[in-house]
Amino acid sequence: MSLDLEATGVDFDFDRIVEIGLVRVSPNGAEHEYRSLINPRIPIPIETTEIHGITDDDVRGAPTFADVALDVRDFLAGADLVGYNHQRFDVPMLRREFSRADVAWDVSDCRLIDVNRIFHAMEPRTLSAAVRFFCGHDLEGAHGALADSRATLEVLRAQLERYPDLPRSIEDLDKRFNAPDPNFVDRTRRFRWRHREPHFAFGEFRGRALAAVAAERPEAIDRMLRGSFPREVKQLLEGALRGEVPRRPEKS
Repeated sequence: MSLDLEATGVDFDFDRIVEIGLVRVSPNGAEHEYRSLINPRIPIPIETTEIHGITDDDVRGAPTFADVALDVRDFLAGADLVGYNHQRFDVPMLRREFSRADVAWDVSDCRLIDVNRIFHAMEPRTLSAAVRFFCGHDLEGAHGALADSRATLEVLRAQLERYPDLPRSIEDLDKRFNAPDPNFVDRTRRFRWRHREPHFAFGEFRGRALAAVAAERPEAIDRMLRGSFPREVKQLLEGALRGEVPRRPEKS
């Protein structure tokens, strides 16, 4: 059984499934599909729609997960599950939705095959593998500090030569490959973008808009400012108290 979900986000307690797709493969090779849009009964954040393309209008007349829970469980019955990174997202999200629908679903007897893990096992991402791939020879003295340092520089030079579209400067490489997670406002992931506004991703206000909390509970924001949060987080909190909350720009 191949499993994939689309959701309003990746918070198992707060977010909900908006689409489920299943492909069941029988021992004789026959394939059977199950697909349904799901009404999450909460707004789909604009940022998430930009990823999977599913809007509030798309799911307005769709069944809730509780409406289809028994059908989904029956379709999954007795099957092992194949997915891409599904043990970190799809399976726990599905388990949480079944729990909210008060429908028992036990995966303890299922084999969970993650093609992402197979990919990384068969195409290792070690320095030795990088030297072999980009430079065409084995790494001599692997795990010696100086040998590994020289090999890393050799790999970088080979990458710059192989990929002409890579940035040429360290500054531009940093901007491209160390960019903050676009789902979060700050690098420490304390605030998540939802509907282009910062929302708490931690603590008692998790899931609530920063602007709303600052307006309703300024004393709580003051308490956080006396804590040991990073400067980036405190700047967001200070701005919220002044009524200055950033908005995520729309994609051009």
